[in-house]
Amino acid sequence: MKKILFIFSAAAMLLCGSCSHEEYECDVCVYGGTSSGVIAAYAVAKQGKKVLLVEPAYRLGGLSSGGLGMTDIGNKQVVKGLSLDFYRRVGAHYGALEQWIFEPSVAESIFKGYIERGQVEVLYGHRILEAAKQGTQLTSIKLENVEKFCGRANVKAKVYIDCSYEGDLMARSGVSYTVGREPNSLYNEDYNGVQMRQYHQFPDGVDPYVVEGDPESGLLWGISPEPLAEQGSGDNKVQAYNYRMCLTDVKENAIPITRPDDYDSTKYELLLRLIKAKGDNSIHSYFHFSHMPNHKTDINNNGGFSSDMIGMNHNYPEASYEEREKIIEAHRSYTFGLLWFLGHDERVPEQIRNEMLRWGLPKDEYVEYGHWTPQLYIREARRMVGEYVTTQANCDNRITVEDGIGMAAYTMDSHNCQRVVIVKDGKAMVKNEGDAQIFGGLPYDISYRSITPKREECSNLLVPVCLSASHIAYGSIRMEPVFMLLGQSAAKAACLAIDGGVKVQEVDYRDIQRMYEVDPLLDGTAADIVIDDTAIEVDEKSDWKRIKANNGYGRSYFTLDPVRAERRLRFPFEVKESGKYKVYTYYINLWNAGTKVTELELFDGKQKQRVWLDAGKIEVKGQTSGEWVLLGEYDLSAENPGYVEFTNNGKVTGKIVADAVLLVKSK
Repeated sequence: MKKILFIFSAAAMLLCGSCSHEEYECDVCVYGGTSSGVIAAYAVAKQGKKVLLVEPAYRLGGLSSGGLGMTDIGNKQVVKGLSLDFYRRVGAHYGALEQWIFEPSVAESIFKGYIERGQVEVLYGHRILEAAKQGTQLTSIKLENVEKFCGRANVKAKVYIDCSYEGDLMARSGVSYTVGREPNSLYNEDYNGVQMRQYHQFPDGVDPYVVEGDPESGLLWGISPEPLAEQGSGDNKVQAYNYRMCLTDVKENAIPITRPDDYDSTKYELLLRLIKAKGDNSIHSYFHFSHMPNHKTDINNNGGFSSDMIGMNHNYPEASYEEREKIIEAHRSYTFGLLWFLGHDERVPEQIRNEMLRWGLPKDEYVEYGHWTPQLYIREARRMVGEYVTTQANCDNRITVEDGIGMAAYTMDSHNCQRVVIVKDGKAMVKNEGDAQIFGGLPYDISYRSITPKREECSNLLVPVCLSASHIAYGSIRMEPVFMLLGQSAAKAACLAIDGGVKVQEVDYRDIQRMYEVDPLLDGTAADIVIDDTAIEVDEKSDWKRIKANNGYGRSYFTLDPVRAERRLRFPFEVKESGKYKVYTYYINLWNAGTKVTELELFDGKQKQRVWLDAGKIEVKGQTSGEWVLLGEYDLSAENPGYVEFTNNGKVTGKIVADAVLLVKSK
């Protein structure tokens, strides 16, 4: 036995002796090839700095290329810079100004385009082992090759940006962070901690036991034996993960969904009980189908039992890489098992089975991954506790910051964290806990200090994804457009820190803000010209009323109720450079409350034209209530100002909306 061990040890030493140990040196190291990471790396390169992007896997774009095609927008005003450029490039692919719904392969090709145009070096298949520091300065990070037994790499950089969903670089840098939910009392919040609420919930009366009514038979799979804690109390539980599923119903492009090797139908017994309790035989009550171009989907969780694997990810943020792989595989198996169950188990209503069997894996997506996304939706993992913690008060607009380097506007959103047993009217029943969908205030600024660690902990690290925010505030921020925006801001801050020889905490945030005003794409392209309603003053007695709401472009818009007298509202504009411009206005779908046709007058500096907005011909696509509508392309002169004027001429059948005007220079 000793001889065998000696031979093994000798072989291991020989193997390690021949292992590769690569050395890299750069100005900025970006860790994580998520959407944020790609944008950050490209932005660094465009500023003339040497950058290395480290991606632990082999696909770029994170969730944006991993199935999340129904973009969580919140409010389009918050999306600017390279983040907006991404959605404009998606739009160009589909023949639109910008588009917020898309296929995974389209997103991946656009992210690859950034890497190619920026000539960014990418180190694929490497993940962090440890970080070295001198004082508060990160000096290097050690990486391991995910495929080689002892392949190693060492990266020395002046500034590091952690764009991973897990915050693995941050955690190894000696930076304060948290996992789970804070108690409401910590930050004086209302929707943090334990939340037993009504959405994505089981109706009363669904029995939790293997044998209904018999506690001795044990709990059904997926139900925690833990007692429900007090509402608003904190814990280390993490909101559920799932896969955003890209399927197709085009037979020629569909691969049938197969039964997992470890399939266990008892995992889905609760779903049968839910279907019976609801009496609803539509598959759309158990999956949220969002239709993507070319007959594909982005399917998300919906209802009390769906694609969220509730409670099975609590160890993921702090788990070893090996343990994480097991958690990821468990989610994959659960999801394929769920799809198989819905399509083949004869206890499932026939209507649901038939609907499920329409769908298959698309042959033209994720080709190198068996046509299934490799990206699990890591909704939340670690969160830094940095120089400033964004909380519910920011989302509610009760607190504002001056050092905003990005904005957010989405609902404060958390998926369920656990599935428990409660007793109501003497009867035990199953309930989900943790879901919160709280509409906050208007679009709000994210502080630069929320992406910087405490200065006494680390002075050359930026964290735009696992940033410093409470659980419920993070639920509003954690959207892909915002991550890309913050990635660009982090890249600008990194370059400013290097050029100024200062700590990242000492960077002047006004220089980051100025970037979005004068060089938003970091290539000399001028910013779009936007005339928002906030630039228009009206008399208090005017029939035009300013509405503060989140369903338009920005924080407000004007409405005009039908009146007999003629009313006009002018949005003046001027351009600095003469040339052809496409002129748009932002249309808000007020459904039955809005007028069917709005007449506008457009003056291009030389002549007036009448233009009509026909609501019946405008399609609002994606998770939004508004859309930029093209009014036409015009030759505009820097010497002659113009305007777009909203009128109540013609047949007015409801409220007229005047929100914003956009000028985009033609290419």
